[in-house]
Amino acid sequence: MKNDFTQLRLKILLQILLGAVLALIIGGFVLIFLIDDAFQAPFAEGFVRVAEKLFHTSYYSAADIYRRIFVENKNVFVIIGFVLLIIIFVFIAMSRYTRYFNKISEGIDALVEESETPIVLPSELSFMENKLNTVKNTLEKRKNAALESERRKNDLVVYLAHDIKTPLTSVIGYLSLLNEAPDMPLEQRLKYTGITLEKAYRLEQLINEFFEITRFNLQSIVLEKEDINLTLMLEQMADEFYPVLAPENKEAIVSADENLHIFADSDKMARVFNNILKNAAAYSYENSKIVISAIQSNNVTIVTFRNSGKMIPADKLESIFEKFYRLDSARSSHTGGTGLGLAIAKEIVNLHGGDITATSNEEFTQFKVTLPKT
Repeated sequence: MKNDFTQLRLKILLQILLGAVLALIIGGFVLIFLIDDAFQAPFAEGFVRVAEKLFHTSYYSAADIYRRIFVENKNVFVIIGFVLLIIIFVFIAMSRYTRYFNKISEGIDALVEESETPIVLPSELSFMENKLNTVKNTLEKRKNAALESERRKNDLVVYLAHDIKTPLTSVIGYLSLLNEAPDMPLEQRLKYTGITLEKAYRLEQLINEFFEITRFNLQSIVLEKEDINLTLMLEQMADEFYPVLAPENKEAIVSADENLHIFADSDKMARVFNNILKNAAAYSYENSKIVISAIQSNNVTIVTFRNSGKMIPADKLESIFEKFYRLDSARSSHTGGTGLGLAIAKEIVNLHGGDITATSNEEFTQFKVTLPKT
């Protein structure tokens, strides 16, 4: 940081030295060639004449006044003259320095301008130019990211609203049939009731996803850490996902040392692992296994979720952790949810001082969660 000002300091120093030298040269020239030579006699003669008339005195008395004021105090007037010259040059130099502040002020104003033109400052302010351009680019990226996130959220709301209409229409239709046909055979009534219940559950899921969007935008996450039996948590979660995995003959297998413990927020970490496993279940192949492993090494705990599924392109591996990003290009909420699950997981893990990453190839996709032990 100190070296950033080197060029500016050198230029200011040179300008000050140049001003001092010019002041000495000009002052010496005025003293030698004007005051002591060319202007001395005319000035003295003029002062004596004015003093004669002003004080009504003789020529010799006026000359004596001139001698007492100017000749005897010549050194004082010379010093005052040099000081005034130096002040003038310093003032001129300072006016040049203020241009730097004006340029910096213009650069700061350019930060808020919606322009792709880079900020340009004098060469001696190149360090400030680089910093301002870095800030400008960062603000532009954040703005674009916020706009993109808002666009994704708005698109998702539209898709969810459209998807809500489908099960709602089915629920109304089947309930109308049941209402209009009270003598409907029991078997058919049970069938229609089952379909209606299934559609109602689907409707509940979509409504919960709407609430998920609202909660993610309005709530700040507060951690309440405690000692957690990580092995037990992962095993319970795998059992809870059995009804989700069984229809496509998928299986979640936990491979972890017994009684692994971490110090974390149990509810939040359960949500992290649930979101990752939910994502693995949605995008894994039928008749495949999802392997969940956990180990502790070097004061960190590493939990991995590995599933066999379609490879995630390398350029999308980072994007999958962004808000409202959905890998499913079909733009349907039937798979992948709101696109908040992995974003929420990453935020919770980061708040715990950990990290979450993803890797993917033709054979498997793996999510790795790294957490500190304490």
